[in-house]
Amino acid sequence: MNIKLIAIGKTDNKALQTLIDDYQKRLSFYIKFDLEIIPDIKNVKNLSESQQKEKEGELILSKLTPTDQLILLDENGKNFSSVGFSEELQKKMNSGIKTLVFVIGGPYGFSEAVYNKAQGKISLSLMTFSHQMVRLFFIEQLYRGFTILRNEPYHHQ
Repeated sequence: MNIKLIAIGKTDNKALQTLIDDYQKRLSFYIKFDLEIIPDIKNVKNLSESQQKEKEGELILSKLTPTDQLILLDENGKNFSSVGFSEELQKKMNSGIKTLVFVIGGPYGFSEAVYNKAQGKISLSLMTFSHQMVRLFFIEQLYRGFTILRNEPYHHQ
């Protein structure tokens, strides 16, 4: 199985980007992982929240293939412990999914078209984090999940 993370807008904080790169490298020992960045939409000042979500949604959907399974990182999604998330990853791998795609949306969330295409939603926390930090937290949790599945000493109960 391949895992792809799609995110809107680049990470401009160099310290965060260094940490993201580190966890991406670590993750590569377990699975094929791609981080795909969709550039910020231009002239958002001239767009309503709804129009911005629609434009971002079109770009997100254009990155998917028909066989991808889409999971949204959404504040109203299912909460997992790290162990529970690792078990969910194992279920997905066992089900024969070729590519599992996670998406971090823009500042206003997702368009209806993206919600309709998604096969699930997960929440990292009830707290709100910057989109740049969510990338780091999520990639770290992917890494943690694979270390749990392999019984490696990274995660402590």
